Amino acid sequence: MAGVGLASVAAWVPSRRWGWAAVTFGFRHGLSMLLARKTERAPQWFRACRHKTSVSFLSRPDLPNLAYKRLKGKSPGIIFIPGYISNMNGTKALAIEEFCKSLGHAYIRFDYSGVGNSDGNLEECTVGKWRKDVLSIIDGLAEGPQTKKEIEMKGVWPMPSKYSEEGVYRIQYSVIKEAEHHCLLHSPIPVTCPVRLLHGMKDDSVPWHTAVQVADRVVSTDVDVILRKNSDHRMKEKADIQLLVYTIDDLIDKLSTIVH
Repeated sequence: MAGVGLASVAAWVPSRRWGWAAVTFGFRHGLSMLLARKTERAPQWFRACRHKTSVSFLSRPDLPNLAYKRLKGKSPGIIFIPGYISNMNGTKALAIEEFCKSLGHAYIRFDYSGVGNSDGNLEECTVGKWRKDVLSIIDGLAEGPQTKKEIEMKGVWPMPSKYSEEGVYRIQYSVIKEAEHHCLLHSPIPVTCPVRLLHGMKDDSVPWHTAVQVADRVVSTDVDVILRKNSDHRMKEKADIQLLVYTIDDLIDKLSTIVH
């Protein structure tokens, strides 16, 4: 499952990898509402929209219990993540529930800690604490393969791949964690030599836009991005190999000229 959350627009985001979908909604109230009491926070029409079904609670050691309502169904399922100071009984949350019910899909809606029927003090809440609420709902209630929690527990991620005979690459969690220390696109890449980036535009593993991002970050002024319209991730066709060889040959000539 994925969710519906704190963002500027509403959108449906399919998440085939994890088998759930996400919906996001914008901030609905100003910062001044953060310290408002719960009784003053919820408009009357919100209360009128509430379902009469009983509320369940997700118990968490050392953290406020979270109120939620869950609809059993098929995958992909939906988690509704309320907007700022909103609860799970708003018109959007209920409308999506009816939509999921009509199609037989699983659905979860919940209240952040300090909001609605959940435990907790709103005055002590932060975005970080509400993020933990979302992760608690995903890890504690959603069924089926979820987020990195499963990877942490099992120590391996079976990533689907058409390039493997098994249909998956079994990536160790240690590899994923260590790789976090080698992310390059957040700052300039200190490479000053000539750079050539070859990328197939039909690459379904690494988007070709990544090559453009890398080119933008490399500090060298001699950088070319070469895109092959009909090439895939492996770029192993005869024309691809020729392009690779010609590109290397051109670089050798350039570097030889620089040396001499």
